[in-house]
Amino acid sequence: MVVLAAQSPFVEISGSFPLLSLVTFLPAIGAVFVALTGKDNPRAARATGIFFSVLAFVVSLFVWRHFANVAGFQLVDRMPWIDGGIGYALGVDGISILLVMLTTFLTPLTLLSTNKAVTRRVREFIICILILETAMLGTLMSLDLFLFYVFWEAMLIPMYLLIGVWGGTNRIYATMKFFLYTMVGSVLMLVAIIYIYLKTSPQSSALVDALQVQFSMSEQMWLFAAFALAFAIKVPLFPFHTWLPDAHTEAPTAGSVILAGVLLKMGTYGFLRFALPLFPEAAGASSSLIMGLAVVGILYGAFVAYAQEDVKKLVAYSSVSHLGFVMLGMFAMTQSAVEGSILQMVNHGISTGGLFLCVGILYERRHTRMIADYGGMAKQIPIFATFFLIVTLSSIGLPGTNGFVGEFLILAGTFGEALGSHLDLGLPFWELITSWRVLVTVFAVLATMGVIFAAVYMLSMYRRVMFGPITHEENKKVADLSGREIGYLTPLVILIFLIGLWPNIFLDKMHKSVDAFISATKPAMTSVRSPETTRAKKSRRVATGGVQ
Repeated sequence: MVVLAAQSPFVEISGSFPLLSLVTFLPAIGAVFVALTGKDNPRAARATGIFFSVLAFVVSLFVWRHFANVAGFQLVDRMPWIDGGIGYALGVDGISILLVMLTTFLTPLTLLSTNKAVTRRVREFIICILILETAMLGTLMSLDLFLFYVFWEAMLIPMYLLIGVWGGTNRIYATMKFFLYTMVGSVLMLVAIIYIYLKTSPQSSALVDALQVQFSMSEQMWLFAAFALAFAIKVPLFPFHTWLPDAHTEAPTAGSVILAGVLLKMGTYGFLRFALPLFPEAAGASSSLIMGLAVVGILYGAFVAYAQEDVKKLVAYSSVSHLGFVMLGMFAMTQSAVEGSILQMVNHGISTGGLFLCVGILYERRHTRMIADYGGMAKQIPIFATFFLIVTLSSIGLPGTNGFVGEFLILAGTFGEALGSHLDLGLPFWELITSWRVLVTVFAVLATMGVIFAAVYMLSMYRRVMFGPITHEENKKVADLSGREIGYLTPLVILIFLIGLWPNIFLDKMHKSVDAFISATKPAMTSVRSPETTRAKKSRRVATGGVQ
């Protein structure tokens, strides 16, 4: 094992007990027990699935309890796997620990929500959810590139089945689009992983060994492009987002919750864990492009969401907008912005997952997702209206809720990067307006406008669904929340206010890891976009007659 520095984000601290392996594979073990419950016993299948998902959450609390506020991968579980340097290695740090907790937290709530929504092939449905949880946890904790790819691809199969078997009318189209988009990016990433593996000496697919390889700038650009494409599709970053609204619209409610709550974060997490630290110069050279696309996604997602008449599609497009903030903060590469990005991944999982649960509750009662089919619902179902309002306000970042903290840190950190960057007023006009400081300032201002637009489309949707006269007779017969529904919505509301009012409980876990990550990565990223570097490249082009 290679130890890079005392405060390196890539130090590995072994655990005395394979706690992470237990958390990761408990859901898969639960899937085996669900398979043994019998085809004609859906109640037993549900109870077994919920039990094992809750057990995985309880064990993850021990991970949280034993996690120290230091840099590096902790509780590492490493062993040989395949001859030739391919190993089994799991670990958590301040970047991944919150996402691990989010995954184990959301899964049992999602299963609780399926009591009436899923009535056919219940056993198979529960198995898919549990296998998906194992794949997501493995992806978040893998410290080996090959193992990461195995878990990354394993996520695709149960999600494919969830949409394709239990989805809506156009589920086959949505499933194939989701599958093809994801596979294209994944295959190119596999090629890049193989190339990295062959460049290590001795050959190894461990992340700590891959980080020791010195790649040329051209190698970095190609490898970064392969990783970035796979992750950008998963985020999804504009313009790779077109699969998402179809997948969300056709997926069952539980599938949408998992997809929005956790699965999309695999893309943003992948950038932080692999693409940026492995290829920092390429990431620095691509920062303007990616941040620009993130801002386009923020604004585009908001405008398209506002135009939607299907409430589920509106929430789906809001994900494009919200995850644009995550990408923006990540590439701003300041302490506040990166921490805000990580926290906003969690916030998005809570608020958007909650929105999809609320939309699912409405759909179970009225069997329509069209906003025009509602109106005046607050008088009829006041308890639901209260929960729905809290989750909506969380999504738009009302102060006191979790969404505000994440967006504030991202925007403050992005403005901080702009103010802290060098600006050479002697540059020609075009170079001046395209300089890093000016671009980041523009990106931050436009992203701030996205916050306003989010309030417009979300509050407009809530007003049209909840307020006004009841114009459809069917709405007068809609029942309010049951005890079970209150039970799985309440933990989300508690977490919304817990993060919003006491964010340091969660930020403290990531401070050291993010600080070490930025210290190790940002200098290389900054070096390729500094004015001196730009001038040097220009001089070389002139000296060589344009030939590099």
